[in-house]
Amino acid sequence: MGFEVMGPSLDLVISGALVFDGTGRMPFLADVGVRGDRIVAIGKLDGAAAARREDASGLCLCPGFVDIHSHADMSVIRSDHGRLLEPLARQGVTTFVGGNCGVGMAPAPDGPNLTHLHSFWDFFLGGPQTVTWTTFGGMLDVIERQGVLLNVAVLAPFNVIRMGVCGGKASATEEERRRIRQAVAEAMESGAVGLSFGLQYFPGLLCETPELIDVARIARKYNGFVAAHLRSYNSDTLGKAIAELLEIGVRAEVPVQASHLFVIPNLPGRLNRLASGALRLAAQVHRRFAFRAPQLGYLLYSYLDQALRAAEAAGQEFGVDAMPTSAGFTHVLAFMPPWCIKGGVRAALDVLADPARREEVRRSIEEGDTSWPHREGDSWSMNLFKVLGYDGIHIMSLGSGRDDGMLGHSVAELAKGAKKDPFDWVCDLLIEEKGRVLAFLTPTFPGDELAEQSLEPVLTHPRVAIATDSILLGFGMPSHLFYDCYPKFLSQYARDLRLISLSQAIRKCTSLPADQARLFDRGRIREGACADLVLFDLDRLRTNSTAQRPGQFPDGIESVFVNGTPLVEHGQFHSDARPGCVIRRGR
Repeated sequence: MGFEVMGPSLDLVISGALVFDGTGRMPFLADVGVRGDRIVAIGKLDGAAAARREDASGLCLCPGFVDIHSHADMSVIRSDHGRLLEPLARQGVTTFVGGNCGVGMAPAPDGPNLTHLHSFWDFFLGGPQTVTWTTFGGMLDVIERQGVLLNVAVLAPFNVIRMGVCGGKASATEEERRRIRQAVAEAMESGAVGLSFGLQYFPGLLCETPELIDVARIARKYNGFVAAHLRSYNSDTLGKAIAELLEIGVRAEVPVQASHLFVIPNLPGRLNRLASGALRLAAQVHRRFAFRAPQLGYLLYSYLDQALRAAEAAGQEFGVDAMPTSAGFTHVLAFMPPWCIKGGVRAALDVLADPARREEVRRSIEEGDTSWPHREGDSWSMNLFKVLGYDGIHIMSLGSGRDDGMLGHSVAELAKGAKKDPFDWVCDLLIEEKGRVLAFLTPTFPGDELAEQSLEPVLTHPRVAIATDSILLGFGMPSHLFYDCYPKFLSQYARDLRLISLSQAIRKCTSLPADQARLFDRGRIREGACADLVLFDLDRLRTNSTAQRPGQFPDGIESVFVNGTPLVEHGQFHSDARPGCVIRRGR
């Protein structure tokens, strides 16, 4: 039974819009009435009393976009986060899920291991952070008190929790594992919507699968889900990485989410450089002659299809999200051998500063081969310097905030300009920047249209949600996705290329990720749902952001409402508004 338009007048009526309700069904013309933070009426509302009416004739109305894979939780702790998150608001994001990849800002327990956490936050965020809380719930309380631009749900970050208990140690005792499970339970009780693993990063990369299953059972107890940055995205071991996540889900009896699914082709020896060169040449031919090369995306699709079939056979909930871009991004220390980084940031930098130890790292990169599960020694599947080459790694941001003409350029190009060996150049940069270097990674180059088109089979799959992986720090060179992810997907993949219907494309940005994250009152236009809404002009919808010039807002996003309050109004952003809320599991 729906809400009735009775009693007090409506706060807002959006009239005459073409409504896409987020479920994937065909759009319909209707008025939408809002009272407080809820949608209370859908239909013909000419006679309803309303404090405000918005004429949406000729415009489309859909639910606010739900970004299931974000790191914006590391920005909302700042009082000036409205400025940082403006790009998300202007492209229609109303809700995001943070705490992904095992990374987050809580808990921060007092004790000797707190220094490891501060060192981690320092290199990841570009400088010392003010952390006034000790618990996960304490962090959520701080965000709530200061107010938040968008709706935020946060996952309990396993890597941070384990580091808070074990510090820089690779292994955990049974007592330490008990304390880890207890910390995860406390985070879930405080409102975490689930648990996240970062299995490419320390210390997650050194954890055995049974330890992960034990922790995942805590998320199941609290009706949460488990999201994972997989142990590998290389073509020869991606299937095993997906199978590991599926095993965790089945044995822990918990829904799982494969984060930012993509594939990096892995070839031995010199073929790596030849393949990268061939991909670059194919990209140039494509741009000149509109040639469509064989799509690597079908390999990724095959892994996805196998995983979904296996999950269905096991009765397992298996979610997936992906990004419409040719370049991923992460911190450069993650490219180093596991043995180099197992002691934490400072220990890794000490290794790179020692000439003899640096040569050991170089040999690991040049001679190491792929293996599974690649936890020790010189064999690990995410050997990105070897797989992509130094010309496939482009500088994204430096913790010092300086540019010096480096941002957006490849390590190979910059090293050549400095007349240095590329490995030595990047090691020296890491030491100079105290490990605080983020980079784009791609087999070709950021913004490559050919590489983006190769992802079409996965991005248009009905089970794959669209995500930004946003980390907005206020310095460096952001990904274009932080500005254009959803407008690009809707305008390019649905409207222009017609690879997917607009209704289904909107579903993949709204109700699908909301359901994956168990946010069942978000992502839909229906009576009783939260009034998170995006009003857009389909004809004008287009992106202006590029990989080389990312900081450009899209056209066509007319208005964005968060919990019934306008955040973007006729193209104008209300920077001082704080209409969002902290979404806590079970509340």
